[in-house]
Amino acid sequence: MESFTLAVTPEMLNDLKSRLRSTRWPDQVEGAGWDYGTELSYLQELVHYWLTQFDWRKQERLINELPQFQARVNGLNLHFVYVRGQGPQPLPLVVTHGWPSTFFEMYKIIGPLADPAAYGGDPADAFDVVVPSLPGFGFSERPAQRGSLRVDILWRTLMTEVLDYRRFGAHGSDIGARVTSALGRFHPDVVIGIHIGSVDLDWPEPLPPDAELSAAERDYLERVRRWEKEEGAYAEVQATRPQTLAYGLHDSPVGLAAWIVEKFRAWSDCGGDVESRFTKDELLTTITLYWVTETINASMRRYYEQRHDPNPNPLRLGERIETPTGIAMFPGEKELLVPREWAERSYNIQHWSNPPHGGHFAALEEPELLVADIRAFFRTLR
Repeated sequence: MESFTLAVTPEMLNDLKSRLRSTRWPDQVEGAGWDYGTELSYLQELVHYWLTQFDWRKQERLINELPQFQARVNGLNLHFVYVRGQGPQPLPLVVTHGWPSTFFEMYKIIGPLADPAAYGGDPADAFDVVVPSLPGFGFSERPAQRGSLRVDILWRTLMTEVLDYRRFGAHGSDIGARVTSALGRFHPDVVIGIHIGSVDLDWPEPLPPDAELSAAERDYLERVRRWEKEEGAYAEVQATRPQTLAYGLHDSPVGLAAWIVEKFRAWSDCGGDVESRFTKDELLTTITLYWVTETINASMRRYYEQRHDPNPNPLRLGERIETPTGIAMFPGEKELLVPREWAERSYNIQHWSNPPHGGHFAALEEPELLVADIRAFFRTLR
């Protein structure tokens, strides 16, 4: 395990600005807004800010305020933030991000989780906070071979062998929710509880017979089908032809920004105004991290590997993850909001909440609500 400091080369930043300046902009149907995808006028505004006002070195300093490390884990170099808790008995907690996110999404919750007293909380709620970058994301190594990675096994090794914890908790959203679910399902000997702040839950397979579903569950499945038709094209491309898409996103920072920012707007509790939830600096820090690490292709490739996994080992109908589970269902998930009775088919739910605000990127949108929910759930398990 070695310390890590983020330091992007001037050459990389100069090349980025050169590419931004030479962008060839597409046309847009008059009055289209966001209906066809990322709105032209907004993206031009964001790119102008990227070129003229965005201070990467300031964001770099902000990130480097977090203690970061790299370690060789099961043959892969993993990057992670690691902050020791300030309290009588901090509980180890591994926090997993999703897509199109990075470890940076968690920067607002790390301090309050690690040092509650500094933020008006109870020191007894302190955590040792570990925020890894998923393989193929950010500063973690990009897998170069075919096949789906068992990230839950990587995280177990990181927590128990590298950091030497006997027991720990886990929180995740989006892809991180699936990783967190797997930690609860396959590693109950070391995982005391899992907290999920996202709708990306494990489903029973096959689905229960329609006659056994509640009205809320039938409505949910219909909403999911509707969402997949209207919003799911990105996932289908990434799960089938990610390499083709990567040529554009890897070569064009504007293309990359358009692909990412549209998801931050669509999946957040922003009412159509993405900057009501995220500052330009937050959006561009996330996008720039993908750019300077050249990881958009690897991050999308995960969808392909999951789709083509010959041994997916789904949660079978009637099987349940028995590790104590807490779920925070943020309203910005909209069509994908899960009814509790559906989640209870697959999880041993000990804590359920419906926060009044926030969406898919809760750690950035509503850090205080998310922190309070994580504290409340794990308080019963310490």
